[in-house]
Amino acid sequence: MKRAAVVLLAGLLSAPAWSADLLTVYRQALANDARFAAARAEREAGQERVVQGRAGLLPNVALSANTTWNEVEVRTVLPRQERNYNTNGYTVQLTQPLFRWQNWVQYRQGELQTALAEAQFGQAGQDLILRVAEAYFNVLNAQDALDAVSQLRTAAAEQLEIAKVSFEVGTVTITDVHEAQSRFDLAVAQEIAAQNELVVRRQVLAQIVGAEPGELAPLRAGVDLLRPQPENIADWVSAAELGSYGVQAQQLLREIATREVQRSRAGHYPTLDVVATRGRANSGYAQGVDGGSRTDSTTIGLQLNVPLFAGGGISSREREAAALKIKADAELEAARREAALAARQAFLGVTSGLAQVGALEAAQVSSSSALESNRLGYEVGVRINIDVLNAQSQLADTRQRLARARYDTLLAQLRLKAAAGTLGEDDVEQLNALLTTP
Repeated sequence: MKRAAVVLLAGLLSAPAWSADLLTVYRQALANDARFAAARAEREAGQERVVQGRAGLLPNVALSANTTWNEVEVRTVLPRQERNYNTNGYTVQLTQPLFRWQNWVQYRQGELQTALAEAQFGQAGQDLILRVAEAYFNVLNAQDALDAVSQLRTAAAEQLEIAKVSFEVGTVTITDVHEAQSRFDLAVAQEIAAQNELVVRRQVLAQIVGAEPGELAPLRAGVDLLRPQPENIADWVSAAELGSYGVQAQQLLREIATREVQRSRAGHYPTLDVVATRGRANSGYAQGVDGGSRTDSTTIGLQLNVPLFAGGGISSREREAAALKIKADAELEAARREAALAARQAFLGVTSGLAQVGALEAAQVSSSSALESNRLGYEVGVRINIDVLNAQSQLADTRQRLARARYDTLLAQLRLKAAAGTLGEDDVEQLNALLTTP
């Protein structure tokens, strides 16, 4: 049953829909990722803010019209008189603001809100790169783990066969057979779990790119991972505090909050507009005269409005905006600290990751040598079965840890650039150059 489960899961994984490298997967995600599509739409919506703000500075033209049916009955000493007629008319009014300080401030806010939408879209683009790279490397890591436990299962099966033959000829005890059988069963269970993990990781990647992933290009064997440039952590922290998209967005939000204080204060200021009207009124008859009349009128002038008292609402909104400005200042400082922390963590992740990769590469060589030595010692009788089994497990564990360390280091490099706000498609291309052709 265990073998059947392994074969079944292997069959599920043996029908890829497409093969690709990291750059191809990233471009698929650009077109199909739902979260990035939502960010793109939000950016397009944000670009309208400057248009809406500008509208408050431009002329406003309005048309109004009316029509009324009138039935008039006049009762006097003379015979009753009835007059049924229609009155109608229209008015076109143009209003051009001359001085409305709140409108000008709102226009400046619109420009800032459009810039904010761009910053948030840039952040979404970086997040997409990180999500794609993490999902891609998780698939590769799951595949590496599956390969490692598959090799372990094969080696455990060989050791189990040797133990059975040796027991039959009387050179080992039944304990050796049981130990080998236990390790083989454990390896089979680990292989099934690794198969399942690989399926899950591929589904995560498929959710981002909108298609079922197939064979993915792995890292080239013996690839050298580069150190961060510059190698000074303080330079990266300074760059993050200035260039991080999170910091940029909070700077814009603080500026918007500052403008909101000005806009609220402008409620106390007078407004001055140019108002021009053109109108026409038609009546079915004129008083005392049978027949209709038409009146055309044109006016142009200045309209001044001076706010005197609004129940305290304007002052309240001004105090509210001032409090929100203080909140924006605090959030900007928090964003800078978070950016600095992210840069430090990513930088240390790169440097410590490089050290771990070097140590694990040496450990893999040592583990391979230890396995060969234990196998030879078992054959000549100076080592027991459990020594060989332990060496096999140690080698498989070292291989998995080495693969994970490589991927974590590459992701830390991307996160470091994202913290500084410089992560882009060119970084994906550089990382893609480290992969083999699928």
